[in-house]
Amino acid sequence: MSTTEGAPGARTDVEERLLGGSTYRSLGEQRLSPAEERFERGRRTIGLFLAPVVMLIFLALPLGIRPSQQVLAAVLLAVIVLWVTEAVPIPVGGLIGVALIVIFGVAPAADVLAPFGSSTVFTFIGAFILAQAMLKHGLARRFAFRVLSLPGVGRSTARVIIAFGVITALLSAFVSNTATVAMLLPTALGILAVIAKMMQDRGLAAADFDPTRLRVGAALMLMLAYGASVGGLLTPVGTPPNLIGRGLIEEATGVKISFAEWMAVAAPICLGMFVILALVLLLLNKPEIRRIEGVEEYVAAERAKLGGFSPAERNTLVAFVVTVVLWITPGVIAVLWGTESSVYDTVSGRLNEGVVAVLGASLLFLLPTSWGRREFTLNWSDAARIDWGTILLFGTGIIFGSLLADTGLAETIGTSSADALGLSSTFAITAFAVLLAIVVSETTSNTASAAVVVPIVIPIAVAAGVDPLVPALAATFAASFGFMLPVSTPQNAVVYGSGVVPITTMIRSGVSFDVLGGLLILLVLPLMIAAVGLG
Repeated sequence: MSTTEGAPGARTDVEERLLGGSTYRSLGEQRLSPAEERFERGRRTIGLFLAPVVMLIFLALPLGIRPSQQVLAAVLLAVIVLWVTEAVPIPVGGLIGVALIVIFGVAPAADVLAPFGSSTVFTFIGAFILAQAMLKHGLARRFAFRVLSLPGVGRSTARVIIAFGVITALLSAFVSNTATVAMLLPTALGILAVIAKMMQDRGLAAADFDPTRLRVGAALMLMLAYGASVGGLLTPVGTPPNLIGRGLIEEATGVKISFAEWMAVAAPICLGMFVILALVLLLLNKPEIRRIEGVEEYVAAERAKLGGFSPAERNTLVAFVVTVVLWITPGVIAVLWGTESSVYDTVSGRLNEGVVAVLGASLLFLLPTSWGRREFTLNWSDAARIDWGTILLFGTGIIFGSLLADTGLAETIGTSSADALGLSSTFAITAFAVLLAIVVSETTSNTASAAVVVPIVIPIAVAAGVDPLVPALAATFAASFGFMLPVSTPQNAVVYGSGVVPITTMIRSGVSFDVLGGLLILLVLPLMIAAVGLG
């Protein structure tokens, strides 16, 4: 908590609060109104008792499935209750679930804990360290002012949010969604800091307000996370589920979807989803101010104060550019030589995004700011302040995702649901594919969702005498729809780690976008497949 925030009437240090705040705060660490405090206390108390009750009831039900699947489902339901109610800090809820899985014998500890060594976890670590340097040395603030100085953008909070979303979506079409969000997060925080400080300076907010509770901040952060997911659908290399789904479809149907055909099918869907996204976020998280008067003068004055680049800023920029170039390279190779080429296989295998992230972060400890004093761009004490809670949280999410596949629980859910519903038409099977992919992606990674759901949907379609192309491609697209919880996607976890997006806000916005985006895929995708002539 900022040192200036504790006493009523004291002036909040906006940048310290935003750029160095804690994500998982107890009630005593937040400043809430009496009504809000009663609600939060009640929500957390209910969750503390409801989680074990839900688990025990589910364990007692005569479901007729394998014991390991029933125990996993019971524990996962209890953990979701803990996550939604925040009865304990969210990373702790995940750790409790992991411990129970091992204790109840679902899988050995070594197998359960192995996903903590996932490449995605190292991507988080490296990206968070890079972000810490950008925030500490002011590079994020420079980037923020650059975005706000774009012609016509900075005058309106809605335009700022939409413009930032467009940048995010376009980048994520060729760079991994996680990498895109990681590289843009510091700029988003910088933009929010500028808006919050303007509100404070011009009397539009109390001197001691909490900038992490601004609706405009939640909208900006969720646009960053969700915009990356939308943009990732545009190309086959935009996100791993696309490659997985395309490969499975080709293997099952013999239909090879080219880069251009994929983009032709995906472009209208992405455009429609982006419009829906902007409307959902701006309506559910209506910014406190619509117009930012005098922003040009304010931005010009603040940019003048920044002066030239300091040695620390230059070093941070070098590390950032090296990381981004290495992240982008596999996507460039895919465009030039194709994803089937040996060049792409070699480059994408060696330039793993987790390895690239920790390599870029390591440069910050090698590039000196004063060689004579042996001072470098970042100290370990700076790196130690990154959000380790979010890293733990997503690690537990990967564990649950891998267990859903390994125990066969995901397949059991899919096949039993399909049998119970008696699916027989293309529309019904496609609707089921979209719904199942979205539900699975809420509690596991998008990659795991595609790998689990697409192989379930294809045989269901074949058995019903339906061409599996439309349902399988719909499942592939819907696998990127994990918008409700921080563990649903890496990008959700990254923005949740900023401390600006309350869990209830993410759930409310995510559910709305899940439903509307799912309907868009269901209605538009078959039309685009027919228009492009696939199949």
